[in-house]
Amino acid sequence: MRIMTTEVRAPSVPIYVAGEFLEAGAPLEVRNPANGELVATTFQAGADELERATVAAVEAFGQTRRLASYERRDALAHVAACIERDAGELATLLSRESGKPIKDARGEVARGALTFRTAAEESLRINGEWLPLDWSAANRGRHGIVRRYPIGPIAAISPFNFPLNLAAHKVAPAIAAGCSIVLKPPSKDPLSMLRIARYLAETDLPKGAVSILPMDRPTGDRMVSDDRFKLLSFTGSPSVGWKMKAEAGKKKVVLELGGNAGAIVDETADLDWAVDRLVYGAFAYAGQVCISVQRIYVVREIYDEFERRFVERVRSVKMGDPLDPTTDLGPMVDARAVQRTHGWVTDALASGARALVAGEPNGQWYSPTVLVDVPPDAMICSEEAFAPVVNLFPVDSFADALRAINDSRFGLQCGVFTSSLEHTLLAHDELEVGGIIINDIPTWRTDSMPYGGVKDSGLGREGLRWSIEDMTEPRLLAFARAPTS
Repeated sequence: MRIMTTEVRAPSVPIYVAGEFLEAGAPLEVRNPANGELVATTFQAGADELERATVAAVEAFGQTRRLASYERRDALAHVAACIERDAGELATLLSRESGKPIKDARGEVARGALTFRTAAEESLRINGEWLPLDWSAANRGRHGIVRRYPIGPIAAISPFNFPLNLAAHKVAPAIAAGCSIVLKPPSKDPLSMLRIARYLAETDLPKGAVSILPMDRPTGDRMVSDDRFKLLSFTGSPSVGWKMKAEAGKKKVVLELGGNAGAIVDETADLDWAVDRLVYGAFAYAGQVCISVQRIYVVREIYDEFERRFVERVRSVKMGDPLDPTTDLGPMVDARAVQRTHGWVTDALASGARALVAGEPNGQWYSPTVLVDVPPDAMICSEEAFAPVVNLFPVDSFADALRAINDSRFGLQCGVFTSSLEHTLLAHDELEVGGIIINDIPTWRTDSMPYGGVKDSGLGREGLRWSIEDMTEPRLLAFARAPTS
């Protein structure tokens, strides 16, 4: 499938370096994955631009660390208000640059506004702690105060699949914490965050507090090993993320990586609700979500009925123009991703899997695919598919489903559809994941919650309060009462 368009003159969008908008670096074309349309031309920063941004971030930190809570709040609230004001325009831009269906793009823009607004509120709630230290007679009259101080300049790298909101989850808490930040947005769709840069430029933040500049991989790697940055925040693939951690030196590292997210449907679940949500979770944004539903385990006594309803619902998923409000599934990020997906599906079929709904590659499009009898070690099941493909498995019991979910090197989130309190509590106790979503898909996330994974799925947590904790350091003040004469 290919949506035809008539190309018109596309704008040139500057990058945001050290508080200034510059046309610097190598030209970078941003094209719509759905039709190849040139959305805009921007620039890929080189070593000179990165160095300028880094020096500015170090200098600006001397001011950002001393900003009052209300100053940080006001800057963040301004950005949130601008996103809400321009929501329609931003959603269209996001859809055009990423190929995301417009209804999902609107949701991402709304979440971006919520992320900045929540960060504004959290900037007022960076609390400390009073500690009693007189735990022995020798410490009588001693007290402690713990305050949190910003960690320093932050290097941040965000991915293509949520070009606005996942970047916002790095920029917004950095501002709230009093840190300066250099963000590398995705080169495939950087335009949404470059628009956010304009809102940031209207605030009273110190010049150089935020830089937003696309870079190629070698240039971005300079941030990873640069000791002037005190924290690296990366969202992306596990292979790249863990390599970055090894190269990051002494800086703190927060990794939000991928997974092969699973879901469980037990005999007490509402099947209509489970089917509807699981289809959405498997195919939203062509499955290019790190918590996309990839594995579904259904207890055997209801499996046949679940499979029938699920396949029927999948066949109604609409592929088409991302700007059409009725479109459910748009293109994948590029043709290479399509070919990788098809290769993994073909390998699984050759190993004994069956396709209940078969997808076929067509340029940058891949239609919804449902597989059964998939070997657990097949790449399409055991690795992160990042594609509109889902694997169905019957299991004999809820306990078997828990074991199957845990039989993975990943552990990001899991959805559990159940009406059983016992199963709910057992899932919380036994599942080796960062988050368990009861009666909804693992793809669900709200921006105020702690979000992140275990095992190969990451290190640390995002979500505004938890990100701010990572971006600040506790500092103790211990004092003794002078002895009275």
